[in-house]
Amino acid sequence: MTHPAQSGNRADSRLTAALGSQEGRRPAGRLTLSQLREHVGAGRIDTVLLAVPDLQGRLKGKRYGAQHFLDRIATGGADMCAYVLATDVDMTPADGFALTSWATGYQDLVVTPAIETLRLTPWMPRSALVLGEAVDHDSAPIEVSPRQTLRRQLTRLARHGLHLKTGLETEFVLYQGTYDHAAERGYQGLRPLTVENLDYALDHPPAADRFMRRLQTALDGAGLPVEAVKTEGAPGQVEVTFPYSGALAACDAHLIFKHAARVIGSRAGLAPTFMAAPETGVGSGLHLHISLWKDSTSVISGPSGTLSTLAQHAVAGLLDALPQLGVLYAPNINSYKRYAPGSFAPTTASWGYDNRTCAVRVVGHGEAQHLEVRVAGADANPYLALAAAVAAINHGIEQGLKPSPAETSDAYREGATPLPRTLKQAQVAFRHSPMVREALGADVVEHYAHLAQLELNYHQRIVTDAERRRWLARA
Repeated sequence: MTHPAQSGNRADSRLTAALGSQEGRRPAGRLTLSQLREHVGAGRIDTVLLAVPDLQGRLKGKRYGAQHFLDRIATGGADMCAYVLATDVDMTPADGFALTSWATGYQDLVVTPAIETLRLTPWMPRSALVLGEAVDHDSAPIEVSPRQTLRRQLTRLARHGLHLKTGLETEFVLYQGTYDHAAERGYQGLRPLTVENLDYALDHPPAADRFMRRLQTALDGAGLPVEAVKTEGAPGQVEVTFPYSGALAACDAHLIFKHAARVIGSRAGLAPTFMAAPETGVGSGLHLHISLWKDSTSVISGPSGTLSTLAQHAVAGLLDALPQLGVLYAPNINSYKRYAPGSFAPTTASWGYDNRTCAVRVVGHGEAQHLEVRVAGADANPYLALAAAVAAINHGIEQGLKPSPAETSDAYREGATPLPRTLKQAQVAFRHSPMVREALGADVVEHYAHLAQLELNYHQRIVTDAERRRWLARA
């Protein structure tokens, strides 16, 4: 992960820049509204996708005829059923959410296009994509929406005169065959695209090389150039890292990247999965590379390469709060199967300099020094995972917390505060934490605690293949 000071990016002191707005010349693939009109008039674009990030970190929305989008949607927004922000991964209508339910008749909310996110989608011919803000019919933000949840924490950080630069680094696994093929086989006997450890390899099999090249080219054409693409340690595993940007822009890019990966993979007869633990012993993470800035100066480094006092507060806040925020960065049952000693996924709220066994890794030197928060899995909603990290940093700064000594050896050993081991543990800690409630607001806490409960309820009575293998002949 290249730090902004290394890549030449210059932090902007204004909050709007910190939240990911674009100023000046847009990169290739990004569109202004006038450029969209030109493309539509020339017949190069006939479809615009208006998307809102859902609770699980997926793009949900509608496809519009491009001219209709320009005439009616671009400046006015569109109605969508509010359950897109109040449902489980299966899109099952469920009671228990304050936002919407059977009791309220499943009313609409409004999605207003965030035109600064408008871009081409080279993986979908003659199409463009724009993300939207979820608001009510009085134009007030929907506080439980993932984008707004993150924005609220960034606004709170700005009160300290600080803004965030973020780089996201994610892993995923490619399986041979499409999602339909996997479903037809009951998700049994899946074959990874590659069969051995190709970590840092540069001699990739042709199918892997084609997928990575197509993905990189498509993202570049959407104005989302990658920093690096590499194969990872598990069979079929790929890692993609993006350059630093504003926090909201980084999360927006991540969802668009996942959409592209799925579409491109499907067309190549492949099934990418962003499960945290797609197989026993395999884990895919979403690492958050974070630097704090005051105006155009990084405030992470102190004298002689140590952390500044402010950065120490940030680290201490992360260590104190991350065990209480698991619902936001590890959202389902499978998420917790990634955490295991010796897995490169952390199990304790620990920190250290260039120590990959820790939850918070301090990496880089001088102005390029930054924090790598390693707790989130690839299945995490990036807005919520980053909101958890920023909420924890705010907590550390506001309370003037000091971290424990840096871990210089194996952080998997006993001693440090453990991270939640199950979704139930995480949900209880999240729902009953005064710090979390104060940071996020009671409505947001109850919304995501209920989402976790839906996930727990789904799994509670399901009998698995593993249970039958272990007990059928022995009980």
